[in-house]
Amino acid sequence: MSDRVASDGAAVTTHRAELARSGGTRRPCLRLPDDVAVTSGDLIRLVLDGDETHARVESDAKGPLIRGAYDNRRLARTGGEGTNRLVEWVRGTDLDVGRSVDVDEVTPGYLYGVRVPGRRAVYTVTRQPDSSLADIAETLTDDR
Repeated sequence: MSDRVASDGAAVTTHRAELARSGGTRRPCLRLPDDVAVTSGDLIRLVLDGDETHARVESDAKGPLIRGAYDNRRLARTGGEGTNRLVEWVRGTDLDVGRSVDVDEVTPGYLYGVRVPGRRAVYTVTRQPDSSLADIAETLTDDR
């Protein structure tokens, strides 16, 4: 059975992030603060209004960022195809580029939640897959 934790609970660390534009695109992205426990290339789970998505952490000269959130790991890894749930989420809020959002670190390096500042969220904490099994699965999907 999975545990549930609230964004304002002691088990969750909240960071302030910024909605930004990356490069020449008009689409919003999520610029993460340096103290979030991720590195470029990491595939993470990102919860947006209760919907769990998958995202790939990238970086540029300003630091770590997320350009998109997708329905599965394959789409997150390749980007570009599929619906970008991060863009949908931003458009569904009253936030725009340059505004701050809260990023909840539920499971460092694995599960994060993004929310409008001042709103409360409850997250379902799923167990992180064993790294050796994830490596095997990734090898199999890369062969396709």
